Amino acid sequence: MDYFGSPLKQKVLVAMSGGVDSSVAAVLLKEAGYSVTGVTMCLGIRQDSDRASCCGGDAMEDAKRVCGQLDVPHFVFDFAQLMEELVISKFTAEYIKGRTPNPCVDCNRSLKFGSLLDKARGLGFDYLATGHYARIEHARDSWHLLRPADKNKDQTYFLYPIKKDDLPQVLFPLGNLSKSDVRAQAKKAGLSVAQKVESQDICFVTQGNYRQLFKERNLSVAAGDIVDKDGKILGRHQGIIYYTIGQRSGLGISAKTPLYVLRFDARTNSVVVGNKEDLFASGLIAGELNFLTDQFPEEMEAKIRYRKKPARCFVTKEGEKLRVIFKEAQESITPGQAVVFYKGDEVLGGGVIEEVIRET
Repeated sequence: MDYFGSPLKQKVLVAMSGGVDSSVAAVLLKEAGYSVTGVTMCLGIRQDSDRASCCGGDAMEDAKRVCGQLDVPHFVFDFAQLMEELVISKFTAEYIKGRTPNPCVDCNRSLKFGSLLDKARGLGFDYLATGHYARIEHARDSWHLLRPADKNKDQTYFLYPIKKDDLPQVLFPLGNLSKSDVRAQAKKAGLSVAQKVESQDICFVTQGNYRQLFKERNLSVAAGDIVDKDGKILGRHQGIIYYTIGQRSGLGISAKTPLYVLRFDARTNSVVVGNKEDLFASGLIAGELNFLTDQFPEEMEAKIRYRKKPARCFVTKEGEKLRVIFKEAQESITPGQAVVFYKGDEVLGGGVIEEVIRET
C-alpha cells in the first residue's frame, strides 16, 4: 500500500461516516501498518427517513461497529455548531440571495480539512485520512492533488479547498481503487457495512427537498414573478430557492418554444427565463480562491459542476479574482457553484463562481 505513504507505525485519524468507503479506508491503513483511530463527526443532523445519511445516529453506530471489528479506537467529535455556522447557515443565506451553493465543498473546506485536520494535529496524529476517491502524490519536490484511478468516482471537485501546505498530512487510501474493488475489500474484511447503500443526498436536507428545510427554520421565501429577458412577466414562482439554472419543467408557464431558467434576480425576487441558447456563456469570474500549485498556467481545463466534463479555458488574475474564458461556450454556469481547474489529472485549485460572463 505504498501509494499512500510509508506507515512506520505512524498515527492516522480516519474520518468515518459509517459508509463502506471510509470503512475500507480504515481497513487498508491498518493492514498497511498504521496506528489507526476512527472518528465520526457529530453534525447535529436529525435522521428521520430511511435514506442513507453520512451524519445521522445510525451512521455513527455503523462507524463504531466497524471500529470494533477492526479493534481500533473510535471517537465522536461534536461539530454541530460549526456545521450550523459554516455550512448550513451559509447554504440557506446563499439560496435566498439567488445563488446555488455547494455545501459539500464548504464542509470539506471548513470542517473535514479545516477543524478536523487541526484537531488531528492537536491530538498528535501524523495524518488525517478519508474515504474520498482522490490521490495525493509527492513529485518535483512538492505535493500534488490528483484525480483517482476510477474517473467515474472522481471526487476531486469537492476537494480543491484543501490547503497546499496540508496535502502532506492527508491520506486518500482509495485513490487507486474502483468502487467494486472497495466493495470486494469490505466483503473480504467481513465488514457489516459491505453492502450498505451509498449516500447521495445533502445530509442536512432530511426531507428530500429544500422547501421543508426552509420551513423547519422559519425562513420566509417570498413568491415573485417569472420574467423573460426583457422583463415581461410570464407567470409567478413560489420562491427562487425552488428553481435551478437550466430548469425547464415545472415552471408553470406556457410559451411557443421551451423556456429555461437563465438566472435569478434577488433584488426584484424574479426568475428570469429564456431560450436554450441563452443558457450558454463564454466565461465567469471566480472568488474565494485556493491554489494547489505555485505555477498556475494561463491555459488549462475547468469543471463548473461535479458531473460536467472539464473544458478548455484561459485564466487571468484580476486582483483577488480569476477571469475564466472558455474556448467553447458553457451551458448553465451557476453562481455559487465551484469552478475547479485541472491540468491532466492534477488539480490546480479552484474557487466559487461569482459572476457569469455572457460575452468576451
